[in-house]
Amino acid sequence: MKKLKHEAELFKAALTAAVKYAEDRKAAEFEPTDSASLKLLYVYRLLVHDKIIQPIPEDQVAEKTMRHKLAIWYSKQLPKDHPLLN
Repeated sequence: MKKLKHEAELFKAALTAAVKYAEDRKAAEFEPTDSASLKLLYVYRLLVHDKIIQPIPEDQVAEKTMRHKLAIWYSKQLPKDHPLLN
């Protein structure tokens, strides 16, 4: 798994976008007290279920790999000249 240049920032933006997607789809309603880990697991499973991202093999599912997968998913939605991609 190759680390992205701005992976932490990409993950934060990806989690925000994925939470918005889940709430707009009315598949979830997150509370301000929900942890990032809980949100990550839920939105990862939702994006896999909706066939938006490819699933990670079940024996490799961990917070680190899900964070990476979400960061990659989000980076593919950004324009080529976006600062997080440089």
